Amino acid sequence: MAEETSKQLPARGAELIPGAPFHPRLGDLALDLAKGGKIGVCVALPSDSSASYQLRPPGGGEDWRARSDGKTLRPVPVPVTHVTPMQRDAVYDHRAQQAALPVTVHYEDGGACETMLVLTPAQVELYYGQVGKLIGARKSAQEQEWKSVREHER
Repeated sequence: MAEETSKQLPARGAELIPGAPFHPRLGDLALDLAKGGKIGVCVALPSDSSASYQLRPPGGGEDWRARSDGKTLRPVPVPVTHVTPMQRDAVYDHRAQQAALPVTVHYEDGGACETMLVLTPAQVELYYGQVGKLIGARKSAQEQEWKSVREHER
């Protein structure tokens, strides 16, 4: 799940260092830069008997080995499926000249996390106009639906 994936990431600050090693656990997905960005499931860890990670394509296939120092490996993020606004008030910070809208990010694996969508004043105005159009389209569709129901009842 996404919550578990986020725990796999390097310690805070380390992810900002280009080339920071990634040390996957058994079952984790890893991207191997030495194999042209090929993604594999970690099926064996470096140990006394093996000096490298053993990776296998997620759907099965031929295993390969990756360096035990993790320098060629990167975490594979769980894809986002959609974002939904939360039922909490948005906040405008006049000093920063930005708005913050609480949202929930939903992941392909069923996980979710709460965060903030930060908008500039221009973006707030743009989305104000777009949401207004959506409200108008919804009202129009509802009116058409009611009209259709009334005609059907006759």
